[in-house]
Amino acid sequence: MSQEKQIAIFEGKRIRRAWDKKKGEWYFSVIDIISVLIEKFNFQSSRNYWKVLKHRLRKEGSEVVTNCNRLKMVAQDGKMRFTDVADVKTILRLVQSIPSKKAEPIKLWLAKVGYERIQEMSDPEKALNRSRAYWEKQGRSKKWIQQRMMGQEIRNKLTDYWKEHKVTKQQEYAILTNIIHKEWSELTAKEHKTIKGLKQHNLRDHMTDAELVFTALAELSTRQIAETQQALGLEENKVPAKKGGGIAKNARKELEQKTGKPIVSDKNYLPTRKNVLQ
Repeated sequence: MSQEKQIAIFEGKRIRRAWDKKKGEWYFSVIDIISVLIEKFNFQSSRNYWKVLKHRLRKEGSEVVTNCNRLKMVAQDGKMRFTDVADVKTILRLVQSIPSKKAEPIKLWLAKVGYERIQEMSDPEKALNRSRAYWEKQGRSKKWIQQRMMGQEIRNKLTDYWKEHKVTKQQEYAILTNIIHKEWSELTAKEHKTIKGLKQHNLRDHMTDAELVFTALAELSTRQIAETQQALGLEENKVPAKKGGGIAKNARKELEQKTGKPIVSDKNYLPTRKNVLQ
């Protein structure tokens, strides 16, 4: 399944999903949908409920379970693990099997997120505006949003290069990204998230202005070096990844020397922490 993974929000709850580019369909985490329906946001409770429901549906001869697929998504421990997913049609049939006051709201929500994706495919600016509006609601400044979106565009161009030059597996993208990040920041992405007190969050959404700039510089440098060397595949692309990250590291060290302030920060946008970015 060729897919694009994202997180959707229903009444403040995170629902994992993936867009299948070939089929043009969303696939949602069954466990996450069940958590909303039974209003128990405990992974074990939702998993047990799904286990019992699967057994019942099989006995009834329902095709719901058969139509579910297995897909790797980010688990509670931050690792990619297989979980049951289903398209909108199957999820709607699943909703009918669970008595819940959230049934109608989630049906409407599923229809809405599907329609939004269709809109975004025909008009990509709508996706950008939606992201901008989301970050504004989270209290990000216009400057931060501009830098975040600029960094995403640079990131997209880099991953486009990788895709076109025989870097195709998600794991390979992660390896190269971590090389770049460790080189410029002298921390792995996981270590950086730990410093910021993050778990399943997107690290870039919790970076400072400066961290976003140096990440963008590292990835821009990586792409330009890779294009010059015409790097193919994972192993060849490791070289420009290290060099690109090195360029940003040298710039970071020079700025830190001039200002006496570290670029890598423990600050984040989590509302429960006192060191929320200003």
